Amino acid sequence: MPRSIFKDFLQQERPACPEYPMKERTHPKDGTAGRPFDFALVQTMMTYWYQGIEEVIEDISQTWPSTKIILGGNYVTFCQTHAENLGADFLVPGANLEPLWKYIEIEPDLMQPALWQAYEKLNVGIVKLSEGCPFNCTYCSVPKVYGKFKARPLQRSLAELDLLVKLGVESIAFYDDALLCETDKVLVPFLNEVIKRNIKTNLHTPNGLHARFITKELAKLMILAGFKTFYLGFESASLQWQQKTGSKVFCDELAQAVEHLISAGAEPANITAYQILGHPHIDTQQLEITMRFANSLGIRGTLADFSPIPGTPDGEYCRKWVDMDEPLMHNKTAFPIILMGFEKTNQLKDLQRQLNRQITPRQ
Repeated sequence: MPRSIFKDFLQQERPACPEYPMKERTHPKDGTAGRPFDFALVQTMMTYWYQGIEEVIEDISQTWPSTKIILGGNYVTFCQTHAENLGADFLVPGANLEPLWKYIEIEPDLMQPALWQAYEKLNVGIVKLSEGCPFNCTYCSVPKVYGKFKARPLQRSLAELDLLVKLGVESIAFYDDALLCETDKVLVPFLNEVIKRNIKTNLHTPNGLHARFITKELAKLMILAGFKTFYLGFESASLQWQQKTGSKVFCDELAQAVEHLISAGAEPANITAYQILGHPHIDTQQLEITMRFANSLGIRGTLADFSPIPGTPDGEYCRKWVDMDEPLMHNKTAFPIILMGFEKTNQLKDLQRQLNRQITPRQ
């Protein structure tokens, strides 16, 4: 997107919103009338996107010099020292937002759903029933960002669901990192409410599910509630690799989960196993064997490019190949090529495509 588009957007007059009106205000710092924001909150995701964030900060500063810019998200969490040089006024690393509320001097309404109604047309929405993860996989960022697993209030999650349904959303994705953790306390009560309220929407799990937690009963409940696609975290069929990186799932557990899902009515072509491409311990990962094992279960596979994350054991190990203090080197597209070479990377991707073509929908 041309940078001028964002700069033009900043200078536009905001249309009135009947539900959430924005009053004309006087800026508290310099008394200038008509400034729309006291604070600009900039969210970050991938560390290697920081140059775009830097441009956003520059544009906001030029357009509204008195506006305080607050920077949060993954980039700030993993590269705080680097982020301090981008020109923001305040940084919020991690998921603890108490420093943010104190800085902007407000009391947050933690039960308020996201402002989905700001979209003119919304076909897809997301919900999260929980934060964090009970595992400590050596390649994963979640423990450092969100910490240990903790459930969100059920009523908050149901309020978000109700809003999305009222807006006519056809598909809802769960963005939990451990959706199947403590299911009796979290997911099962939520799905029972979905069924009780006769909510008809397509549910999806783009974040990898923990296959070992998929029981026969849970699979039936998920299908009954409207789940259509299932993504399972697998990563490697190598027992040595599995044990070395956190023992999240083993081959027999993946096979059992697939069996339960298909028996419950899931379409095999809609079940996908994630496998890491370009992991630094690729010598023990046995990636081709892993891809063929998932294929032998009658499901699809997808290669998730490995991104070396600073502060994780596997990310720090990658200092053998790249400068981890430069966020551009965390790029998930670049690292597999640096590690394995362009030809080998494409060879493995081609193999995955070939295997997936063998998986056809049931008639």
